[in-house]
Amino acid sequence: MFDKILIANRGEIALRIIRSARALGVKTVAVYSDADAGALHVAQADQAVHIGGAAPRDSYLRGDAIIRAALATGAQAIHPGYGFLSENPDFVVDVEAAGLVFIGPSARAIRAMGLKDAAKALMSEAGVPVVPGYHGANQDPEHLAGAADAIGYPVLIKAVAGGGGKGMRLVAAPEQFMDALASAKSEAASAFGNAAVLVEKFIPKPRHIEVQVFGDGVDAVHLFERDCSLQRRHQKVIEEAPAPDMPPEMRAAMGQAAVRAARAIGYKGAGTVEFIVDGARGLRPDGFWFMEMNTRLQVEHPVTEAITGVDLVEWQLRVASGESLPRRQDELAIDGHAFEARLYAEDVPAGFLPATGQLEHLRFSANARIETGVRAGDDISPWYDPMIAKIITHGPTRAIALKRLEAALSATEVAGTITNLAFLSALSRHAGFQAGDVDTGLIARDLASLTHVPAPADWELAAACAYAVGLHGLCDPLAGFSLGGPIWQDVALEGYSDLRLAVLGPARAQVQIAGRVLEVEAVAEGMRVAGAPALVAGARLSSGVALFGDVPRVFACPDPLARDAGGGLGADIVLAPMPGLVKVVFVAPGDDVAQGDRLAVLEAMKMEHTLVAGRAGRVAEVLCAAGAQVEAGAALVRLELEE
Repeated sequence: MFDKILIANRGEIALRIIRSARALGVKTVAVYSDADAGALHVAQADQAVHIGGAAPRDSYLRGDAIIRAALATGAQAIHPGYGFLSENPDFVVDVEAAGLVFIGPSARAIRAMGLKDAAKALMSEAGVPVVPGYHGANQDPEHLAGAADAIGYPVLIKAVAGGGGKGMRLVAAPEQFMDALASAKSEAASAFGNAAVLVEKFIPKPRHIEVQVFGDGVDAVHLFERDCSLQRRHQKVIEEAPAPDMPPEMRAAMGQAAVRAARAIGYKGAGTVEFIVDGARGLRPDGFWFMEMNTRLQVEHPVTEAITGVDLVEWQLRVASGESLPRRQDELAIDGHAFEARLYAEDVPAGFLPATGQLEHLRFSANARIETGVRAGDDISPWYDPMIAKIITHGPTRAIALKRLEAALSATEVAGTITNLAFLSALSRHAGFQAGDVDTGLIARDLASLTHVPAPADWELAAACAYAVGLHGLCDPLAGFSLGGPIWQDVALEGYSDLRLAVLGPARAQVQIAGRVLEVEAVAEGMRVAGAPALVAGARLSSGVALFGDVPRVFACPDPLARDAGGGLGADIVLAPMPGLVKVVFVAPGDDVAQGDRLAVLEAMKMEHTLVAGRAGRVAEVLCAAGAQVEAGAALVRLELEE
């Protein structure tokens, strides 16, 4: 076993690896960028080395700096985590040339699976079923359009390199193909340095089911399947293992196909073979097709660990240090069911746009496994993926594991940035999901109901008022005492009026809402409000109040002395919704645009975001240029004022 390893990654990924390494007695070296100098993974590692600037290309993608850090600190091996350099075969070659061990597959195996078109050809030769489509080298747009016509619409355009939904577009009709192709190629070139795409038949009710494999370079086993069908914008939201309603014969067929794939390339380490499944006909042994193989540990690996009792990172370290497979296939079994929900800083109603901000308050359930790389007070940076945490639950049955997930989400408290927590909670209660009737289109079909936020009840407003005035801090026995009866004060919550509060004594108050009076008491766990179904947990923030629970809410508390300086931009000026890089500008001053026309593309947090005109009009000014780095709220395009 190694004495010391370097982890070429950051955040929760690095912390996950540190935990398993420490359990084996292996010391760890963290690397960090300018933006991560105070990060949790830096504090937790035995050593830490600064490797460059905040942008990934200046730090976490600098293989030379990472290798120098490993050599300088006496590390014997490099664990790439997942993302960044984890699937870069040239990095593997450089690591080994430096006399270090790469904790993962060989460069040859990564190359074999790195391009989707070549991987599909290899899998077809190995007897693994593949989706009908065009996987050739000809990238002429007319040729690709002809291939799409031959396959039959709808089709998927997919980048041959990378994953995570980047460079992927669904095309429903021929007239949409060229625009979708240009967009997919641009995003693929930016994300992976390779603009090549393939075209595949779109399965109308697809399920995304993947199989965890593990090899030692000689043999391989599978650790059963995960269902990752709950996705938005081709990004996974909630994963589970095993897949609901999976027949034993199909589990066996998929597992055998995945193992054949791993053996075909002499795979070493943890990997995932992803399949697309036709859910319209139910799960059948002849209804799945190979999509791609991720030659690394996956974000969702904890659900597999939960149902098998295997520490996959421990296995990675043991096999990389020279051991053979720790278990045979007949020694692996499924125990219960597990879920993982990905908690992100993102604006769901705005189309799942990534968000930034400081985590003023952060607390998780004690009854769930939490994988996180942040603490209260940390910033969600615009430079990296905006994941806050992975919340994992396990139970003897799917229903119990899901109920535990629902409870863990309800107990999660996060404030200071916009998150998808309310969306995750709604998804965990979705009737179709609870019944196991899942496919990749579920979220899109039911997005309106999943993102609907009911108006706050009076008891929620009363609790918010109590947090706003700091009722927890009123401990003086004479607090609120008055010979003339309760002294009422107005409480300012943005968007609400007629809110008044009177302190009755230590940690006790009355709140008046449109003439109705509710009693409130501050206790250690939250606010006890008359008529509320339970204690109301919350926190006072720098600019408002956060309430937690099944429907998390944030109430802004406006400063009565502040004046509005916004000027009412409306649809006349298009602003950057987040910090990012202007990739392309489609308009020039004097151009006429219709509502919905593309104005510019902003690249932020590994994704491209198209900015469109909010109304018809004429472009007055273009306030940005391609290649410019802009801040959130920066004005990009201004339309002439309407007469």
